[in-house]
Amino acid sequence: MWEETGVCPSGRPSYLLAHNYCRSRESNSGRTGLLALSVLILFPICCGSMKESESCAGKAKYDIKKNARFLLYDVNPGEGFNLRRDVYMRVANLVYLLNRERPWVLVLPPWVRMWHWRSRDVEQERLKWSAFFDVESLGKHVPVIELEDYIKRQDASAIDEVYYLQGVDSIDDWNTIKIDKCERDTSFRQDSTGKWRHLYFDFDELYADKFQCLAFFGQLELMKSFLNENTTGRFVFLPRAENLLHGDFGEHSDLFWKARRSMVYAKPLRDVGDLFRKTHLDSDDERDSTFLKDWTTVKKESRKAIGGPYIAVHLRRGDHLHVRGGELPSMKEAAKYVKKLLQKLALEKVFVATDGTKKEYEEFKGNLNGFQVYRYEPTPEELQTHKDGGVAIIDQWIACHARYFIGSSASTVSFRIREDREILGFRPSTTFDRFCGDKENDCEQPAHWTIVY
Repeated sequence: MWEETGVCPSGRPSYLLAHNYCRSRESNSGRTGLLALSVLILFPICCGSMKESESCAGKAKYDIKKNARFLLYDVNPGEGFNLRRDVYMRVANLVYLLNRERPWVLVLPPWVRMWHWRSRDVEQERLKWSAFFDVESLGKHVPVIELEDYIKRQDASAIDEVYYLQGVDSIDDWNTIKIDKCERDTSFRQDSTGKWRHLYFDFDELYADKFQCLAFFGQLELMKSFLNENTTGRFVFLPRAENLLHGDFGEHSDLFWKARRSMVYAKPLRDVGDLFRKTHLDSDDERDSTFLKDWTTVKKESRKAIGGPYIAVHLRRGDHLHVRGGELPSMKEAAKYVKKLLQKLALEKVFVATDGTKKEYEEFKGNLNGFQVYRYEPTPEELQTHKDGGVAIIDQWIACHARYFIGSSASTVSFRIREDREILGFRPSTTFDRFCGDKENDCEQPAHWTIVY
């Protein structure tokens, strides 16, 4: 996927080139970076879950307390929830590669408050991955452990080596990886005892023994070689992991989808979404043919999903209006397009996932007189329980079960919903649609990023 704030000169990525790059302006961080539109080259890993000791086919038995190595990562603070999910897949597949040669475990960084999480009266610091995802499912792809659990289990507070990833000046520097001077304030500080101090997700006891900046521009295989050949520490930390790039999507994209399919949402969130579907949208898995199966047992494509009798729309607003305002519709035009589809599909209900204001939502709803329009609005108790991130996932879970989905231009939320629909088995013709801007004539629709097994 390309970044939410990036666009190539042509206005879209080319999937025909092995390596296709463009300049990407990151609106939240105010920096200019290089964005690679490329994908995974991965190889099999045998250990899918982390236990005290593990025996893999053709691999030596190992004890995670003795000879496994651990990889922790972090992302630019300005990045949103759904982009962070994509970075997780990059790091998970790096660990996938590393495990071909020796055992590595992915340490899951806690979720911290993000710019899009605006409920100020809700505690949203240092949240565990289990609040949002089925960690057992993640472990079927690569061995994982939450950072908090790692600290308790290993009874350790020292990070052996930190490599702060930073970009390069030119796309001509492809396959660059080298220790370099730090180009910006990294917020890492060395104290009088030589220990490197940092926020470390508000774990005050953590410190690092070694810190260096690492210029990096390449695919996961390059980082795998660096970690195996140039590091010796048991616990390694990679801040700014968004600089890691997927491998080649075309030939080996089944491994991209293995990482993606492992990211099953936490059951309590799915349950809330399912209850909303049943209560308001006449939708359930039996009638909709959308049963979620153990992803490790699904070996071939199935296009049997029907979906509930409603259209789901993702109306991206907020800061996206400033970045891509010309590609987003007015509420009036959005409603006009949805109305045509409702009539065409003989449907009467619409589910809206949006970061827009209440006024924008009411305007959209008001332009759909005669149709039933719904939006998931958590109770104060639900918000305290599930947090803003959980509410976003509930929105996406309801949206991905619709008979038909319409997304917003270059939004990572729309990307994730389309991926979920691919996993559930919907036909691409019901998934890869987006709203056009009011002044766009016959705007370009999303590329069909279809699942591969």
